[in-house]
Amino acid sequence: MSAGPQKLPPAPNRIHPRRAGFVMRTCIVMAIGVLWAAQGLAQELTPRAYWPAPKGINVAVIGYVYAQGDVLFDPTIPLYGVDSEVNIAVLAYLRTFSLWGRTSNFVVELPYQWSTTQGILVDTPAEGSVSGFNDLNVTLSVNLLGAPTMTPQEFGAFRADPKPILGASLKVVTPTGKYDSNRLLNAGGNRWAVRAELGSILRLTPKWLLEIDAGAWLLGDDDEFIAGPREQEPILSLQLHLVRRFKPGFWASLDANFFYGGRQTIDGRRLVDVQRNSRIGGTVVVPFKGRHAVKIGYAAGLFADFGTDFDQFLVSYQVLFR
Repeated sequence: MSAGPQKLPPAPNRIHPRRAGFVMRTCIVMAIGVLWAAQGLAQELTPRAYWPAPKGINVAVIGYVYAQGDVLFDPTIPLYGVDSEVNIAVLAYLRTFSLWGRTSNFVVELPYQWSTTQGILVDTPAEGSVSGFNDLNVTLSVNLLGAPTMTPQEFGAFRADPKPILGASLKVVTPTGKYDSNRLLNAGGNRWAVRAELGSILRLTPKWLLEIDAGAWLLGDDDEFIAGPREQEPILSLQLHLVRRFKPGFWASLDANFFYGGRQTIDGRRLVDVQRNSRIGGTVVVPFKGRHAVKIGYAAGLFADFGTDFDQFLVSYQVLFR
């Protein structure tokens, strides 16, 4: 009997500068979900996702995400008692523009992951590591009601007295990440995934906003999955964010989500692995020198049926330019 953990083996068979602070919007949190291609796409907590900005704004983001806990659990792999440490570096770019006369934006995100995982594989302690690019993802968002295309001056008036907002977004995760069908753990998901979402923002008081987002993930098939061809049912998601505004560009939020679904069929066998999971967290964004901002966030599992009981910390730096 081995005295220490063994390596996980391959599978044998299978604006104006002074106004810049309050027009910044984060896109780093959107990238978190791409790590968990099978189990965690609906785990996103993205406050202020539908808050508008003047057209013609560019935002570049560099960020870091750290997660620890039961992160890479998959019920099709005989790996139990999972304890993972996951690091992700993210580069992202956001551009605002006018679409049909409405405030819109386009986001591109490229994450890179390095992680280690320990667990019990067939009654034996085992460990493994992953490094490589995650799946590239893009998001298109459009504000349907309450936020027409605005100049910086018009946005200043909107910010002082925001109207109710209804927005929609479409996010596409592309199968571009590092993937090896002979490995138990991978950085990429090896399949397409699409999320359609509606989001609303309501002003409760001059300082408090409530955001409610409801969406659905549609997941493609992975014909090279280690245990055989994999199909997965849609995952429904709901996010709630209570936002406190302090001054232009400076805000904090309490965040929560709930997601349901995602039952898998592996090699023709339907699993009993429906997700009924929830996460809570908090976010703070602090602007400085007009064009710059720092974002800090934390999230933890509230309750989980399958493999989402982990702590997560993120920090990002954002710079605005025209």
